[in-house]
Amino acid sequence: MGRVQYYHDPAAPAPDRIAPSAFAVVRDDADRVLLVRRADDGRWELPGGRVELGESAVEAVEREAAEESGLIVKVTTLAGVYTDPAHVIVDPATGEARQQFAVCFHALPVAGEPRADGGEISEAAWVPADRLDQLPMHPAMRRRLAHAIAAPNHPDIG
Repeated sequence: MGRVQYYHDPAAPAPDRIAPSAFAVVRDDADRVLLVRRADDGRWELPGGRVELGESAVEAVEREAAEESGLIVKVTTLAGVYTDPAHVIVDPATGEARQQFAVCFHALPVAGEPRADGGEISEAAWVPADRLDQLPMHPAMRRRLAHAIAAPNHPDIG
């Protein structure tokens, strides 16, 4: 069994830690968005994951995007910061209940083609903006994606 996400759910356990994570909003020349499909719950999301000790959020998201989707990406700008204490993620294997602290970045594809990692991710694809509403997606991720799509992507992070 994979992770369980609670979003504004009164049945959510109290978090025991904050987990910094970073996600990439990657768009190609056709203005499609790179999404990955989680193997554990079948939901689509932006590529990304935990920031590990010794790496920056930018390094983490570029690493995670490559691992999950097969694409090498380059972060360009900050898209948003999400720290909702009512978004709790539980790992049933460890019992860890974490409040997500998510940083989302706009990024550009540099090399590669979308492909699933064969483990955590079952599918990776470029998705046209007009199809995003049709995909199963966690409400918190849908909110991040909607904010990023509505915002400009100006390269200014060095």
